[in-house]
Amino acid sequence: MTIAAVTVSADARLETLELFAKSQPVPLAGESPSPVYNSPMPLALETERLILRPWAESDIPELVPLIGAREIAATTLRIPHPYREEHAREFLRSVGNENEQRLSIRLRSDGRLCGGVGLHPNRAHYHAELGYWLGVPFWGKGYATEAARAMVRYGFEQIKLHRIFASHFEGNLASTRVLEKLGMRHEGCQRQHILKWGKFIDLQLYAILRQEFITR
Repeated sequence: MTIAAVTVSADARLETLELFAKSQPVPLAGESPSPVYNSPMPLALETERLILRPWAESDIPELVPLIGAREIAATTLRIPHPYREEHAREFLRSVGNENEQRLSIRLRSDGRLCGGVGLHPNRAHYHAELGYWLGVPFWGKGYATEAARAMVRYGFEQIKLHRIFASHFEGNLASTRVLEKLGMRHEGCQRQHILKWGKFIDLQLYAILRQEFITR
Protein backbone atom coordinates (compact mmCIF):
# COMPACT_ATOMS: atom_id res chain seq x y z
CA MET A 1 0.00 0.00 0.00
CA THR A 2 2.98 2.29 -0.09
CA ILE A 3 3.63 5.22 -2.38
CA ALA A 4 5.20 8.66 -2.37
CA ALA A 5 8.58 10.16 -3.06
CA VAL A 6 10.50 11.22 0.01
CA THR A 7 13.78 12.77 1.03
CA VAL A 8 15.87 12.32 4.15
CA SER A 9 14.15 13.94 7.15
CA ALA A 10 15.18 14.58 10.73
CA ASP A 11 14.33 11.92 13.26
CA ALA A 12 10.68 12.26 14.13
CA ARG A 13 9.93 13.55 17.60
CA LEU A 14 7.04 11.37 18.62
CA GLU A 15 4.69 12.52 21.32
CA THR A 16 1.76 10.36 22.40
CA LEU A 17 -0.78 12.99 23.38
CA GLU A 18 -3.36 10.64 24.86
CA LEU A 19 -3.82 6.87 25.01
CA PHE A 20 -7.24 5.42 25.60
CA ALA A 21 -5.86 2.11 26.83
CA LYS A 22 -2.53 0.62 27.81
CA SER A 23 -1.07 -1.99 25.50
CA GLN A 24 -1.46 -5.62 26.48
CA PRO A 25 1.69 -7.51 27.49
CA VAL A 26 3.05 -10.51 25.64
CA PRO A 27 1.41 -13.62 27.21
CA LEU A 28 3.37 -15.78 29.61
CA ALA A 29 4.47 -19.31 28.70
CA GLY A 30 1.43 -21.53 28.38
CA GLU A 31 -0.99 -18.66 27.81
CA SER A 32 -2.80 -18.28 24.50
CA PRO A 33 -2.90 -14.82 22.94
CA SER A 34 -6.20 -13.58 21.60
CA PRO A 35 -6.53 -14.34 17.86
CA VAL A 36 -6.53 -10.70 16.76
CA TYR A 37 -5.19 -7.62 18.48
CA ASN A 38 -7.54 -4.64 18.32
CA SER A 39 -6.12 -1.73 20.28
CA PRO A 40 -7.59 1.78 20.33
CA MET A 41 -5.45 4.38 18.61
CA PRO A 42 -4.16 7.37 20.56
CA LEU A 43 -6.01 10.61 20.09
CA ALA A 44 -3.07 11.86 18.06
CA LEU A 45 0.59 11.33 17.36
CA GLU A 46 2.83 14.32 16.74
CA THR A 47 6.16 14.44 14.98
CA GLU A 48 8.36 17.41 14.24
CA ARG A 49 6.25 18.49 11.26
CA LEU A 50 3.14 16.31 11.29
CA ILE A 51 0.00 15.45 13.24
CA LEU A 52 -1.39 11.94 12.82
CA ARG A 53 -5.00 11.67 13.97
CA PRO A 54 -8.09 9.53 13.36
CA TRP A 55 -10.06 10.10 10.16
CA ALA A 56 -13.30 12.10 10.36
CA GLU A 57 -16.15 12.92 8.00
CA SER A 58 -14.88 16.49 7.88
CA ASP A 59 -11.77 15.18 6.05
CA ILE A 60 -13.77 14.15 2.96
CA PRO A 61 -13.57 17.47 1.02
CA GLU A 62 -9.77 17.38 1.20
CA LEU A 63 -9.41 13.61 0.95
CA VAL A 64 -11.25 13.04 -2.35
CA PRO A 65 -9.16 15.31 -4.63
CA LEU A 66 -5.90 14.45 -2.88
CA ILE A 67 -6.21 10.67 -3.03
CA GLY A 68 -7.96 10.83 -6.39
CA ALA A 69 -4.78 11.46 -8.39
CA ARG A 70 -4.02 8.60 -10.77
CA GLU A 71 -0.45 8.47 -9.44
CA ILE A 72 -1.81 7.38 -6.05
CA ALA A 73 -3.94 4.54 -7.39
CA ALA A 74 -1.15 3.39 -9.71
CA THR A 75 1.10 2.36 -6.83
CA THR A 76 -1.48 1.12 -4.31
CA LEU A 77 -3.59 -2.01 -4.21
CA ARG A 78 -6.88 -0.90 -2.68
CA ILE A 79 -7.31 2.75 -3.71
CA PRO A 80 -9.68 3.00 -6.70
CA HIS A 81 -9.44 5.43 -9.58
CA PRO A 82 -11.37 7.57 -10.18
CA TYR A 83 -11.93 8.16 -6.45
CA ARG A 84 -15.33 9.57 -5.54
CA GLU A 85 -17.05 10.78 -2.40
CA GLU A 86 -18.82 7.44 -1.97
CA HIS A 87 -15.41 5.74 -1.83
CA ALA A 88 -14.36 8.12 0.94
CA ARG A 89 -17.51 7.43 2.94
CA GLU A 90 -17.09 3.69 2.51
CA PHE A 91 -13.50 4.04 3.71
CA LEU A 92 -14.56 5.98 6.82
CA ARG A 93 -17.15 3.34 7.66
CA SER A 94 -14.57 0.60 7.34
CA VAL A 95 -12.10 2.31 9.68
CA GLY A 96 -14.25 1.49 12.69
CA ASN A 97 -15.10 -2.03 11.59
CA GLU A 98 -11.76 -3.47 10.51
CA ASN A 99 -8.86 -4.56 12.70
CA GLU A 100 -6.70 -1.81 11.31
CA GLN A 101 -5.39 1.35 12.93
CA ARG A 102 -5.45 4.13 10.38
CA LEU A 103 -4.66 7.81 10.81
CA SER A 104 -4.71 10.86 8.59
CA ILE A 105 -1.50 12.82 8.11
CA ARG A 106 -1.71 16.60 8.49
CA LEU A 107 0.91 19.32 8.51
CA ARG A 108 1.49 20.96 11.87
CA SER A 109 2.28 24.24 10.16
CA ASP A 110 -1.09 24.85 8.50
CA GLY A 111 -3.27 21.79 9.15
CA ARG A 112 -3.42 20.66 5.53
CA LEU A 113 -4.20 17.00 4.83
CA CYS A 114 -1.29 15.37 3.05
CA GLY A 115 -1.89 11.60 3.31
CA GLY A 116 -2.66 8.59 5.44
CA VAL A 117 -0.81 5.92 7.41
CA GLY A 118 -1.87 2.76 9.20
CA LEU A 119 -1.03 -0.53 10.88
CA HIS A 120 -2.91 -3.79 10.39
CA PRO A 121 -1.99 -5.88 13.47
CA ASN A 122 -2.32 -9.60 14.05
CA ARG A 123 -2.32 -10.24 17.79
CA ALA A 124 -1.81 -14.00 17.42
CA HIS A 125 1.61 -13.45 15.88
CA TYR A 126 2.51 -10.01 17.30
CA HIS A 127 3.14 -8.54 13.87
CA ALA A 128 1.53 -5.83 11.77
CA GLU A 129 1.57 -4.58 8.21
CA LEU A 130 2.49 -0.95 7.68
CA GLY A 131 0.76 1.00 4.93
CA TYR A 132 0.83 4.64 3.86
CA TRP A 133 0.07 7.00 1.02
CA LEU A 134 0.99 10.62 0.39
CA GLY A 135 -0.65 13.16 -1.90
CA VAL A 136 1.36 14.14 -4.96
CA PRO A 137 1.89 17.80 -3.91
CA PHE A 138 3.65 16.53 -0.77
CA TRP A 139 6.09 14.10 -2.40
CA GLY A 140 9.80 14.65 -1.97
CA LYS A 141 9.63 16.34 1.44
CA GLY A 142 10.26 13.40 3.77
CA TYR A 143 6.73 13.32 5.16
CA ALA A 144 6.15 9.64 4.33
CA THR A 145 9.27 8.62 6.24
CA GLU A 146 8.35 10.83 9.20
CA ALA A 147 4.79 9.53 9.47
CA ALA A 148 5.77 5.90 8.93
CA ARG A 149 8.49 6.13 11.58
CA ALA A 150 5.96 7.47 14.08
CA MET A 151 3.62 4.56 13.40
CA VAL A 152 6.40 2.00 13.63
CA ARG A 153 7.53 3.45 16.94
CA TYR A 154 3.96 3.38 18.21
CA GLY A 155 3.62 -0.24 17.12
CA PHE A 156 6.75 -1.38 18.93
CA GLU A 157 6.62 0.83 22.02
CA GLN A 158 2.88 0.96 22.74
CA ILE A 159 1.34 -2.13 21.12
CA LYS A 160 4.47 -4.17 21.89
CA LEU A 161 4.59 -5.75 18.44
CA HIS A 162 7.45 -8.10 17.61
CA ARG A 163 7.63 -7.46 13.86
CA ILE A 164 6.35 -4.86 11.39
CA PHE A 165 6.44 -5.45 7.65
CA ALA A 166 5.51 -3.59 4.48
CA SER A 167 5.54 -4.18 0.75
CA HIS A 168 5.52 -2.08 -2.39
CA PHE A 169 5.09 -2.54 -6.10
CA GLU A 170 8.20 -3.35 -8.12
CA GLY A 171 9.77 -0.15 -9.42
CA ASN A 172 8.51 2.11 -6.61
CA LEU A 173 11.95 3.36 -5.64
CA ALA A 174 10.54 6.12 -3.43
CA SER A 175 8.97 3.55 -1.13
CA THR A 176 12.17 1.52 -1.17
CA ARG A 177 13.93 4.56 0.29
CA VAL A 178 11.21 5.10 2.89
CA LEU A 179 11.39 1.54 4.18
CA GLU A 180 15.18 1.49 4.19
CA LYS A 181 15.25 4.70 6.24
CA LEU A 182 13.01 2.99 8.78
CA GLY A 183 15.67 0.31 9.12
CA MET A 184 13.63 -2.39 7.39
CA ARG A 185 15.41 -5.20 5.62
CA HIS A 186 14.52 -6.44 2.18
CA GLU A 187 13.21 -9.99 2.67
CA GLY A 188 12.31 -10.98 -0.85
CA CYS A 189 10.15 -10.60 -3.92
CA GLN A 190 6.66 -12.02 -4.36
CA ARG A 191 6.73 -12.53 -8.10
CA GLN A 192 3.68 -11.35 -10.06
CA HIS A 193 1.71 -11.35 -6.82
CA ILE A 194 -0.71 -8.53 -7.67
CA LEU A 195 -2.96 -8.00 -10.67
CA LYS A 196 -3.23 -4.25 -11.24
CA TRP A 197 -5.02 -2.77 -14.23
CA GLY A 198 -4.61 -5.97 -16.23
CA LYS A 199 -0.92 -6.46 -15.43
CA PHE A 200 0.73 -8.81 -12.92
CA ILE A 201 3.14 -6.95 -10.65
CA ASP A 202 5.89 -8.11 -8.31
CA LEU A 203 5.76 -7.11 -4.65
CA GLN A 204 8.94 -6.28 -2.75
CA LEU A 205 8.73 -7.25 0.94
CA TYR A 206 10.49 -5.45 3.81
CA ALA A 207 10.38 -5.92 7.59
CA ILE A 208 11.93 -4.90 10.89
CA LEU A 209 11.92 -6.56 14.32
CA ARG A 210 11.32 -4.70 17.57
CA GLN A 211 14.85 -5.27 18.85
CA GLU A 212 16.29 -3.97 15.59
CA PHE A 213 14.24 -0.79 15.84
CA ILE A 214 15.07 -0.21 19.50
CA THR A 215 18.81 -0.57 18.94
CA ARG A 216 18.98 1.74 15.90
